[in-house]
Parts: sequence; C-alpha cells; structure tokens
Amino acid sequence: MDGLHIVATPIGNLEDMTYRAVRTLQEVDFILAEDTRHTRKLLSHFDIHAELVSCRAQNEARVADTCIERLQSGETAAYVSDAGTPGLSDPGAVLVSKVRAAGFPVRPIPGVSALAAIVSVAGYPGKGVRFEGFLSPKGGRRRRRLQELLAIGDAFVLYESPYRTVKLLEDMVSLEPDRRLLVGREMTKMHEEYLEGTARDVANILSTRAQVKGEVTVLVAPRKKG
Repeated sequence: MDGLHIVATPIGNLEDMTYRAVRTLQEVDFILAEDTRHTRKLLSHFDIHAELVSCRAQNEARVADTCIERLQSGETAAYVSDAGTPGLSDPGAVLVSKVRAAGFPVRPIPGVSALAAIVSVAGYPGKGVRFEGFLSPKGGRRRRRLQELLAIGDAFVLYESPYRTVKLLEDMVSLEPDRRLLVGREMTKMHEEYLEGTARDVANILSTRAQVKGEVTVLVAPRKKG
C-alpha cells in the first residue's frame, strides 16, 4: 500500500461500509478527514485507531502540502469526507490534484454515493444524468441555475439542505410544475423516504410538514419528448 487512498464511507447505514474500506483505514498511517469529530465516531465503530488530520475546504491546500511531505517520508494516507464518496460536493479535489502532481498514486476505494443511490431507484429513462450538487443558497442564483438546468431537458441530480428543500421545489413549480422528480430523504437510514411525482405533487406533500428532516437528494427526470 502506498500513496493516497480516497475512501467512500456510508451515507447513513454503517453496514454499507465495505470490507476494503475498513482494511484500508486500518492499514494507512494517517487519515485526512473533512470533519474529524464525525469521522472519529465512524472509526470507533470499526475499531480503527489511525491518526486523524483535519482536511476541510478552508485548509485543504495547506494540508495537502503536509500530506505530500509525509508521503515522501514513506507514510501512507487516506481521505474521507463526512459521508459518501469524496469529491462529490465535498472537499478533496485540491488534495487529489496536488498529491498526483507530486508524483504519488491516488487510488479510489469505492462505495456508497447518494448520487448513485438515487439514480438506482429512480426508474427514469435515459443513458445519462447531470450531477449539479448543491445550488446556491441565494434565491435568485438558485432559481436562475435551476431554470438553466430545466431548459437543457436532461435528467439531473441536486443535493439540498432540509431547510431549503421546500424553497427549491417551489422554484421548480414556478418554472416547470409538471416535470417529474424523485426526492430521497434520509437515504439508507431508519426514516428513509422516497417521494416520486411531479414537482407540484412533491412540493405539496413537503410543504404541509412542519419541518423537513435529514439530508435530501433530488433527481429530476428528463423532459418528455414530443
């Protein structure tokens, strides 16, 4: 084992952790983590005791340089985000590019991804899907980008905070109310829920709730042709 390993972790259910991911985290010399407090709970569950180093968006470039120095001394490293596959709306791109540019191998340890999970249960036709991640929290920017994505006509996936999900759906209703979509909430967790229908239908369901709880993934279906 050498270089940097990009390790996918569960998005909720710890049973989704792969054997290879556990073994990798047990064998590396240190683990870079988006949130060390969050990752420490995961490592404790699997009895992993490697050194933890904070690597978030605010310090990623500096930590990458330190990581390279340690790799040059013969150590091995892994990077994990808070949940799912790193690099998808998470830090990690700067770390990966700098480590590879320094001549060290960067290897994926694949596993769970909210993107792949929502696509697998959607049942929408088409060969491709656009991944957009989080839209801007600012209403005007969010609405403009959403309008652009809807106009393309392809399927696309968004991540959203539970606090802004209803606003996102209201924007969709104002732009294209009959476009079908699938909302996945608390995926793989105890209160897992999927809501499928038109933007208007799903917005009506969620708007009646006092609060939308848990992280949300939205897959918007491709526009019907003809």
